[in-house]
Formats: sequence, C-alpha cells, structure tokens
Amino acid sequence: FVGRLTAVKKLEMILHAMSKSKAKGNLYNLTLIGGGEKKEELEKLTKELDLTENVWFYGPCYNEVELGSLIYNADLCVSPGNVGLTAMHSLVFGTPVITHNHFPLQMPEFEAIREGETGTFYEYENIDSLTQKIEEWLYTPRNREEIRRMCMLEIDEYWTPYYQIKILKHNLR
Repeated sequence: FVGRLTAVKKLEMILHAMSKSKAKGNLYNLTLIGGGEKKEELEKLTKELDLTENVWFYGPCYNEVELGSLIYNADLCVSPGNVGLTAMHSLVFGTPVITHNHFPLQMPEFEAIREGETGTFYEYENIDSLTQKIEEWLYTPRNREEIRRMCMLEIDEYWTPYYQIKILKHNLR
C-alpha cells in the first residue's frame, strides 16, 4: 500500500486478511509506504496478529525513484478503502491494484482497474472476500510481465493529458 495511513483507507483489513491467509499456510509480505494517524494502531494490530515478520512499515517516502522501485517490485497494491491516485501510481509502475467494489464510494481512478488485467475488486467491507482476492492474485499463475505491460498500457492509453485532450476535442464537435 502507498498513501496516508488513515481510517478511510481501512488498512486493518489487509492485516486481518493476512492473518486469515497465514492460518491456511499462505504467507506473503506487506509493505506500508506512508505515515499517518493510524500508524501506531496498525503497528499494534500487526503485533496482536503475529505478523511482525511479514509487515514492513516503510514510512513516508517522497522520492519518486525510490517509490517507483518499491511499487515496480511489488506483486500487488492493496487499497481496501477508496482508491484514488494510489491506483494511478501503482499502475504506472506496472503493479495491479485490489480495491473494493462499492463504486459510488470510489474515486474516479478506480475505473483504471480492469478485472483480471490491471487488478481486481473485492466485496466491499468483506474481509473473507479481500482475503480470497489477494490469494487468487498471488497464487494463481500469471505472466507478471504481461500484467505489468497491461497496467502501464492502461495509463498510457487512457489516463494521460493527451488522452483527456482527445476526449475534450471529440466532445466539442
């Protein structure tokens, strides 16, 4: 995850999903990049769920080269709350995104997530659904380079200023 560690991001859901996966023998790591009011609470929950070996609180990072490397090398970006620019940031570096499916609450950027191509959606506020979607994404064989290409292509084709100008010009006719 990349962004502010705030209540609206519902990051505790990732920790609970990790705990459910761990109970089934499915282990993965989580890097939380960012700072915010929920950091201490999330650190406490990480300890309570015995996930300290698998969770890294990276802290705030404003260096784009460093952020790019972290995102590019991640298998997935999970944003249980509303996803906004986090989706754009992840996709531009070729990393797919998981977020919730209650679209009226989402930011417009959720539209860049294409099911099975640039990410997936879990059932809103359902930890079991989030757990399942994370596991499906991590443990289903996929061509990582093809996924990376589709993520980057989504941004290049539909989310650049050039594309937006094209839409505006088309609609002005």
